[in-house]
Amino acid sequence: MYTEIYLIRHGETMFNQLNKVQGWADSPLTVKGINDLRVTASNLSQIHFDRMYSSDLKRAIDTVHLIKDYNMVSQIGKIKKLPAFREVFFGGFEGDDIYETWRQVSIAGGMKPETNVCKIIDTLGIKEFRNATKKADERHLAENAKELDDRIMRAVHQIKEESDGLNRVLLVTHGDFIKSLGIKYWTQYSGKGDIEFPTNGSMTRGIFNQSGKFEIVDYNINNSDLINI
Repeated sequence: MYTEIYLIRHGETMFNQLNKVQGWADSPLTVKGINDLRVTASNLSQIHFDRMYSSDLKRAIDTVHLIKDYNMVSQIGKIKKLPAFREVFFGGFEGDDIYETWRQVSIAGGMKPETNVCKIIDTLGIKEFRNATKKADERHLAENAKELDDRIMRAVHQIKEESDGLNRVLLVTHGDFIKSLGIKYWTQYSGKGDIEFPTNGSMTRGIFNQSGKFEIVDYNINNSDLINI
């Protein structure tokens, strides 16, 4: 027996729409975000979940409740909030223009100014990108590679304990956090370079296998493919 963990990225938010840095800072779901989530929720409505969870940020909480309301085959009580599954923290960059933020990060990483985050990560590598983000943050509060990795391991340990003996749970979390999980645990990741950023409302499926090891087996599955999972 293994336990399935359905990791859902929250719906589009105002900060997503405005291209602002959004980690622990929060902003409301947009109308588009809510409408897109209704499609996701409909596609998940016939899948039985033993429990549902979310991070403790409002955009994730609003998303999980919408999915819960659409589900027709699960008996879900109180939804527990798991702070360990918050988005990556960007410190003093929270709420700033995303392209100006990446420009500063690239300079801190020893590059020429660059606003394309994929190019920065491909050049520096994901660990040095995290470290450069902390270096570029004037307050040095942004999570570096080790801080984020430590939190990821705590988060995975927590959801393992929460889901012990269950068949399937749903957890609403965040794009950069899901991507970080993918880099660490996705069975198809080559171990080099970056991977695509999860879209709003997408599903990434992880499992705890028979030996208790966590692995991601499906990554960034969107609504066109979700019904076939």
